[in-house]
Amino acid sequence: MAGERVLVAKVGLDGHDRGVKVVARILRDAGYEVIYTGLFQTPDTVAAAAVDEDVDAIGLSMLSGAHMTLAPLVVQKVRERGVDIPVVVGGIVPDHDVDELTAAGIAKILTPGASAAEVVEAIRSAIED
Repeated sequence: MAGERVLVAKVGLDGHDRGVKVVARILRDAGYEVIYTGLFQTPDTVAAAAVDEDVDAIGLSMLSGAHMTLAPLVVQKVRERGVDIPVVVGGIVPDHDVDELTAAGIAKILTPGASAAEVVEAIRSAIED
């Protein structure tokens, strides 16, 4: 895990950032270098930052209900830049959306109540896969 970098981001109009800051701290405490892009990012800005920062994984915090549109767009924009960085989505994701998100290229999905250990494991396994 030494030297692995994770970008965490809030995409779209979701202004709730307490959870993503907790996740950033969990990952930092687990030994990852964490880059937090802040609120109101677009799929393009997240993809650009991920490539520019040479990250090993992207974590998206999605609480706005736009996960079915925005998360696959992040995967698409990253791939358009010629890289394949795993994208992990955490937040309010109904069970019936999980298969479609996975088919769209989302590496892992975390739902409310995920423990710190589950967050770290999701990032670790997304990077290793």
